Amino acid sequence: MNENLSPCPECAGIYTYEMGTLLVCPECGHEWTPAPTEAAEEAGEKVIRDAVGNVLADGDTVTVVKSLKVKGHPTGIKAGTKVRNIRLVDGPDGHDIDCKVDGFGQMHLKSSVVKKA
Repeated sequence: MNENLSPCPECAGIYTYEMGTLLVCPECGHEWTPAPTEAAEEAGEKVIRDAVGNVLADGDTVTVVKSLKVKGHPTGIKAGTKVRNIRLVDGPDGHDIDCKVDGFGQMHLKSSVVKKA
């Protein structure tokens, strides 16, 4: 049994189960569709999360969580660097954040190396 299923809205029975896209209560026979929270995330826009699981949005400020090497630059981006006003994009090789880093200029970052500030 899945403990994440909601109880029956008719009789409050806890023994609900899934049958296709519906939830069914074996005690009273009531059938209903589950809450749209998970379905909205799957069917809607792609949700981009940071390294610790927070949902990112355009215009957020993030902090780099680990030092990054930058090609063509003698020093990399240090951990703890704040990046303001990010833009979420579908970039190359999983780089889904477009931003301007002070001292480096415009670049793409992966959401797995930042956390929401």
